[in-house]
Amino acid sequence: MAGAIMSNRLPAAVTWVGFVALGLLVLPIVGLLQRAPWSSLPSILGESEVLEALRVSLIVSLAATAACIVLGLPLAFVLARRRLRFPRIVRAVVMLPMVLPPVVAGTALLFALGRRGLVGQWLDSWFGVSLPFTTAGSVVAAAFVALPFFVVTVEAALRQAGDDLDEAAATLGAGAWATLAHVTLPTIRPALAAGTALAWARALGEFGATLTFAGNFPGRTRTLPLETYLALERNPEAAVAISLVLMAVALAVLVTLRDRWMPR
Repeated sequence: MAGAIMSNRLPAAVTWVGFVALGLLVLPIVGLLQRAPWSSLPSILGESEVLEALRVSLIVSLAATAACIVLGLPLAFVLARRRLRFPRIVRAVVMLPMVLPPVVAGTALLFALGRRGLVGQWLDSWFGVSLPFTTAGSVVAAAFVALPFFVVTVEAALRQAGDDLDEAAATLGAGAWATLAHVTLPTIRPALAAGTALAWARALGEFGATLTFAGNFPGRTRTLPLETYLALERNPEAAVAISLVLMAVALAVLVTLRDRWMPR
């Protein structure tokens, strides 16, 4: 009731501007839907180029998500449970890929992990590993931009849960690993699922960093977003069809995780 009263007291101009903003967000989606080739959608999505891009996208996004879990979970614990000397700077660095232009992210990866990069030159000379323009490079690019989504989600859950249960388990004789496995992780299980889903969706939709760092090679680094970009020139209907698939995946993730980012 209080919420309804507050909304009724809004000036009419504020309400109208709010609906204009909503229309600005909805209009591109409507435009995409009305151009969708619904009758030929199955045949377009069954084309060899699209299926190949889908295969690469699944490999890259799932591998990047796994990397986000393996690397992001310890990082989230460090941010939430350790006293850092410069916590704001560290957290800003962790979140930087979320706001960094994708092309800049790819360029940074190229100068860091390229064959002549800061670390890449040693990977090449010592181990014969070259990441640019490979599937592994696509995984690195996707993990770089998706990692903050996992870390921020899990860190927030760890801070909210506190460490009371961990301390209680320790007083009962549980070791650090037992406490982590049987107390801490089950407590933040919903956040782990949410962070994993967000990281996967972000990795699946990555474009700029992948194009700059890993290139656009069929069957190796050409993911669905890259295939969409190419299809805009040769077959706009295919671009719309692939865009619908990516939009549906993103929408499904957001709707499923609504309770994680929208208070009741």
